[in-house]
Amino acid sequence: MKTHHCNFKILMVVLSSFVFLSFSTITKASTSGKGDSQINKEELEKQVKEEFIHAWDGYKKYAWGHDELLPLSKSYKDWYGVSLYMTPIDAFDTMKLMKLDKQANEAKALILDSLSFNKNISVQTFEITIRLLGGLLSSYGLDHDKKFLALAEDLGHRLLPAFNSKTGMPYRFVNLVTGKTDGNVSNPAEIGTLMIEFGTLSKLTGNPVFYSKTKNAIVQLYNRRSKIGLVGSEINVETGEWVNTTSHIRGGIDSYYEYLLKSWLLFGDKDFKNMWDNSIKAVNKYLADSVSTGFWYAQADMHTDKIKSTHYGALDAFFPAVLALGGDLKRAEALEASCYKMWNLQGIEPETIDFTTMKILSPQYPLRPEIIESAYYLYHYTRDEKYLEMGKTFLDDIVKYCRAEDGFAELKSVITKEKDDDMESFFLAETLKYLYLLFAPPDTLNFESVIFNTEAHPMQRAWGRLK
Repeated sequence: MKTHHCNFKILMVVLSSFVFLSFSTITKASTSGKGDSQINKEELEKQVKEEFIHAWDGYKKYAWGHDELLPLSKSYKDWYGVSLYMTPIDAFDTMKLMKLDKQANEAKALILDSLSFNKNISVQTFEITIRLLGGLLSSYGLDHDKKFLALAEDLGHRLLPAFNSKTGMPYRFVNLVTGKTDGNVSNPAEIGTLMIEFGTLSKLTGNPVFYSKTKNAIVQLYNRRSKIGLVGSEINVETGEWVNTTSHIRGGIDSYYEYLLKSWLLFGDKDFKNMWDNSIKAVNKYLADSVSTGFWYAQADMHTDKIKSTHYGALDAFFPAVLALGGDLKRAEALEASCYKMWNLQGIEPETIDFTTMKILSPQYPLRPEIIESAYYLYHYTRDEKYLEMGKTFLDDIVKYCRAEDGFAELKSVITKEKDDDMESFFLAETLKYLYLLFAPPDTLNFESVIFNTEAHPMQRAWGRLK
């Protein structure tokens, strides 16, 4: 297999030539080829903002200064025993896009006055990267306060020891003070979903180490794909040996594919285009599955392509967005239609089903955004009002079943509609952001000028559309 190397001297010359433009200068709408929907978008936009404020007010009232709101017990949760201000960081760019100046100012003051990463805790490299590093970088892009960038750079340096494995693929956990690592068995998603954030950090700071480390990790993973072009579910980052050879697009692999495509679009690095082109070809050849219930993606052995499972779930519903971004609208629309069937089985989306029987296997709904994200992408590309109607259904059902007295609650079961006591930060970062952007005026954010990380934090494509 050919290893793809990046000439970082050339890269940094190119990166240094980019101007980190103000988001306010790139929010002109792209023209639509179809008429407006009969749905009252203005009313729905307003409703999403109101629901966001309701969620934020619940956080302020019971979880201020902590990572997450527990809406039923009216308390809070910190992931690592001390707060990393996960909800305020994740929510800040949503507030800026919604023009919620009061909420944005109070979140900014909390973050910049109180946040420090000088904490002797071991954190999950992947989650901290997509939520906190990504959130700080997008906050800088929208707000322009260099303190956000300083925090991002500090965090980036503290995460770098994660890449000190024999293969260069990152360990799952790293201590923010000592640099001690843990978790040598990882997965493609956690290894491959760091490039947008670390690459953007290189672009903004002029330091190529962030780009170099994360690109090498992806290349090392890609070079261990099977002869038919698939990756497995788990790999040992020290030995490079596969621990689980099941291949799929589900959680644990999902955003690895997303970042191959988006890294090419964001950085113009043709190595990523090559890796994406080869990977999506294999995925569509061996995992795509059309059955009587619709068009889906199955799970198969990475070496033999033998189907191992027909399970599909809420996390998989990100894939129509990626297919659409990659130009495959036919598959994207077919898959989103299948996902919508899954949503409507019980009036809200379950975590996992068997797509051959449409039987619910995991009944919880953790306020996930992926199906909404895909509707947003498809509406952007098609201007078909059915995606607005889908969005209204998503909003109505989430409000009906998940809204609590203070904030929103996950569901233990979409069948019984029993609530669970958690409101993860991605509900504010992703679920409500994508709902808002679906209904908001097109000039709220120029879709063509940004790439969203997997936590829906927009990173600026300051150098325009790539050929």
